[in-house]
Amino acid sequence: MRTSLNIPEEMLAEFDRTWQAEGLDSRSRALREAIQEYVESHHRLEQARGTVAATVVFDYVHEEIIEDLHEIQHEFQAEIDTTCHVHHGEWCLEAVFCHGPAEEIRDLVYRLKDFDAVGRVRVTLLRAEQQSH
Repeated sequence: MRTSLNIPEEMLAEFDRTWQAEGLDSRSRALREAIQEYVESHHRLEQARGTVAATVVFDYVHEEIIEDLHEIQHEFQAEIDTTCHVHHGEWCLEAVFCHGPAEEIRDLVYRLKDFDAVGRVRVTLLRAEQQSH
């Protein structure tokens, strides 16, 4: 299947340098691998059950989202154990250490991903306790 994408030129140029440096055969192959990684990451998060411990790391434009971010952090205060925040000019980097029901952690991640001012969101599940059936 063929498709078209709107990608900033700088990002595409960096992507091309990256897949070529890795010795892949084509941009299409590299895109398929990137898409597969995205899908697998989503499935890992979706399949988590019970109580989980996780880190959620994301970057964002401070002025565009800080009030909404504070609102979300208060909403998820039962799951958020602590945060670490650093400023890099207009961009900020935040690490959120969480513990709680997998459903709540998923909701937090999806809420963060929904903001245009958030660049990237990465999740690491540190521990997942399976519920007994």
